Amino acid sequence: MGESVGIYSLTKMFGEVKAVDNVSLLIKEGEFMILLGPSGSGKTTLLLMVAGFHAPTSGEIYIGGKSVTFVHPNKRNIGMVFQNYALFPHMNVYDNIAFSLKVRKIAQGEIESKVKKSLELVKLKGYEWRYPNQLSGGQQQRVALARALVYNPRVLLMDEPLGALDKKLREYMQLEIKRIQENLNITIIYVTHDQEEALTISDEIAIMNQGNLEQVGTPEELYEQPANKFVADFIGESNFISGKVFDIEESTCIVVTDNGLRIRAPVINGIVLGRQVELAIRPERIFFLDENRSLSEPLRGIVEERIYIGEFLKYIVRVGSEQLLTINKQNTHSSVKMDKGGVVSLGWNLSDVKVFLD
Repeated sequence: MGESVGIYSLTKMFGEVKAVDNVSLLIKEGEFMILLGPSGSGKTTLLLMVAGFHAPTSGEIYIGGKSVTFVHPNKRNIGMVFQNYALFPHMNVYDNIAFSLKVRKIAQGEIESKVKKSLELVKLKGYEWRYPNQLSGGQQQRVALARALVYNPRVLLMDEPLGALDKKLREYMQLEIKRIQENLNITIIYVTHDQEEALTISDEIAIMNQGNLEQVGTPEELYEQPANKFVADFIGESNFISGKVFDIEESTCIVVTDNGLRIRAPVINGIVLGRQVELAIRPERIFFLDENRSLSEPLRGIVEERIYIGEFLKYIVRVGSEQLLTINKQNTHSSVKMDKGGVVSLGWNLSDVKVFLD
């Protein structure tokens, strides 16, 4: 599988502000790459540089093996879909989709064929003569997608395309976009701040923070093996426990928190006696000891809150005088329900403890 988009040491300054800081990223042909991060992380600025709407301060951009760093946007063979759809309100669906083909002076017969194919691809056959104000939000987004795909771009760029849709429609459109991407085997670079969306539809995720690229990997790699505390906190949910290394054995160490809790953790590079560390444990990986056998040393705590969220129950458990742990348990008929105020013993597998150096 060849390289579709190559981003090399890309930096973008806005005055004194470094919006993108020396980012390098390779996106393979036919890959669905998500740029994920909080507001202000630089993901949209990076996307707009790939699109050609922002010129980089330094660095290079390649598409299909050719440098496009300073090539005009309409010469890059890319499609673009925005959150606000950007449809022409005075044009019907057919003319909206056909517009870019007419600008390229494509023959009328070919335009009709390509528009028809695009409408079938996004499941809007028969909507040709409707206007944007006669369409739902989801239908408008499909028209925008059809318009971006109609001239077979090498790369499709999408900037928060589903942000204006309600939750159910957004989830449906996620799967539709993934279906179309796999059908066409097109490269997509997709910006979102929604971690669940990123995990659902991506092949790989690039996590950005304050202009920097924190980690790139598959959804499973990022969730199971976060490179740092930021990634562990941003992808999914984590419990964080701070402490100092008190004892080191061959492959494990004992971390003692400020309020005296003793936690066994794996040894990683850089672990020395007295080193301040941060431990991360996912809420679904903590279990009550009457449910499972723990491979770690148990902790006793008091249930401060039990929150009903339908498919699962969220428990807030106080361990020691200060440490609060969140525990998520599937809501099944066989699962044990803990009462607020109850005393519980907690455990987890040693492999589920991630260690980060402060």
